[in-house]
Amino acid sequence: MELGPLLEIVRARALEIVATLFGIVSVWLSTRENIWSWPTALVNVLLSVPVYYAARLYSDMGLQVVYAALSVYGWYEWLHGGENRTELPVSRTPAHQVPLLVLIGAAAAALLGTIAARYTNASWPYLDASLTAASLVAQWMMTRKLLENWAIWIAVDVVYVPLLAYKHLYEFAVLYVIFLGLAVAGHVEWRRSLRARLEGLTPRAPAGSVPVSATSER
Repeated sequence: MELGPLLEIVRARALEIVATLFGIVSVWLSTRENIWSWPTALVNVLLSVPVYYAARLYSDMGLQVVYAALSVYGWYEWLHGGENRTELPVSRTPAHQVPLLVLIGAAAAALLGTIAARYTNASWPYLDASLTAASLVAQWMMTRKLLENWAIWIAVDVVYVPLLAYKHLYEFAVLYVIFLGLAVAGHVEWRRSLRARLEGLTPRAPAGSVPVSATSER
């Protein structure tokens, strides 16, 4: 085997491994609500672009570019997106936003899948596009610290693992197994954070007072 192709393989694998490590660190920091999750995410997505291009997963390649923009947006929102430009807290997704997010995700999946199927040699175009659309929705929800983003990531990761293994992107497949575990942990941690915040907002009765329910009318 010639040295040139061998070096290309080694370079591609090294890039995949470095991107994987940054991805793990970024998601772990997200589960902790640590602001450094965003700059590490930027490094991860920029390194992932050439990897997905080589694998002909074009929707995922484009997704990395959008992730970069969302990472910058999320960085700002976590710092200044709260009340009076304070730190953004964890919250639940407003009920009126759910149908809109589902509609946007479905439309994006159909559009990206059709484009990929007709104009590229993409592998699994509609599946790839559906994962891309779901990931975009989940990532936007993460920039707003909406708890339910983790549920979407769990579903996405479950599908990504066998897809990436099938494409022989083994480091990325392992990465998504780890992402799956981190998504579960993130949901638990963010739910705990939300519960603590809501309990802190609940008015407490003064010491020694008698609850209203315990009094009787005369």
